[in-house]
Amino acid sequence: MDKKQTLEMIAAISNANGAPGFEDEAARIILSYAGGLGQAEMDRMRNVYIRRRENTGNRPVVQLDAHSDEVGFMVQAVCPNGTLRIAPLGGWVSHNVPAHKFWVRNRDGEYISGITASTPPHFLSAEARRAPLEIANITVDVGATSREEAVEVFGVRIGEPVVPDVTFTYSEKSDLMVGKSFDCRLGCAAILKTLRELQGQELAVDVVGACAVQEEVGTRGAAVTARVVKPDLAIVFEGCPADDTCVEPYMVQTAIKRGPMLRHMDARMITNPRYQRFALDLAAEEGIPVQEAVRTGGSTDGAPIHLSSSGVPVIVIGVPVRYAHTHYGISAYADFDNAVRLACALLKRLDADRIAGF
Repeated sequence: MDKKQTLEMIAAISNANGAPGFEDEAARIILSYAGGLGQAEMDRMRNVYIRRRENTGNRPVVQLDAHSDEVGFMVQAVCPNGTLRIAPLGGWVSHNVPAHKFWVRNRDGEYISGITASTPPHFLSAEARRAPLEIANITVDVGATSREEAVEVFGVRIGEPVVPDVTFTYSEKSDLMVGKSFDCRLGCAAILKTLRELQGQELAVDVVGACAVQEEVGTRGAAVTARVVKPDLAIVFEGCPADDTCVEPYMVQTAIKRGPMLRHMDARMITNPRYQRFALDLAAEEGIPVQEAVRTGGSTDGAPIHLSSSGVPVIVIGVPVRYAHTHYGISAYADFDNAVRLACALLKRLDADRIAGF
């Protein structure tokens, strides 16, 4: 899979709609790129599993994880004036939500266009303009003039997903990708790219890719995939929030264009230090640029995976994403490519003895 084909795959997966609990479209597109890699299937939650064709069934199992959902909203109520009250699915900062285009799924399964709205400044007092904006005061306007029109003509109904309306772009000159849901559709693409790069090669481990649902609402899907895959080891791909525009220079640990980030800890996992050091040393040996980070907040699918079975060594390979959990993420293709390179290098070096040593 060359760079052009990879970017086309990333675009298709990024553009797919898939709020937590509603990952159907994203899952279908991921499955469409799994052809020839091995056994690919989807469970009742819409977790996607890709079992490498070359697996034998009698070697240690390495799970490649990423999550297929994106931050979004759910229609909570239809107001008398036809606008929609929304409840968040995942972590949003409220002042990033207004004045953006969103897709709202209707009763026919179509995604119709809407705009997030709040009270215009013309109708706000000076005090109200300075007050924090709460999501409870933000609505989605699909163009209806009454509740009846929203329901009967536009097909709006309570409980439907609302997701950002953004189209992926890439600039060859800057090597930058801009789009939505890079957290963690870049990870889903990385699983597929890794499996494609290793296709036909003999490994000392069996590999299962698992794109998990509902990470943004508590890493729920990975709790299921870990029970299904029963891994001996795992690599978690993540679209991790870049910090190079928001912290002091000496604290920057997740900058774009400096390679993938390997985190030593976050709020729910202390990374297995022996596995982490092996990955860092291998990256240095292979000339793959990486960054190290210590995070006191946030978490990944590594949290439920590393606590599954009798304990699973897990590392997180994060592709830096500027402005994660907003409409527009900015990521460098080189960081994505180096994340895949590191995963491939690891899978080629892993065997039963090395995994036992972790």
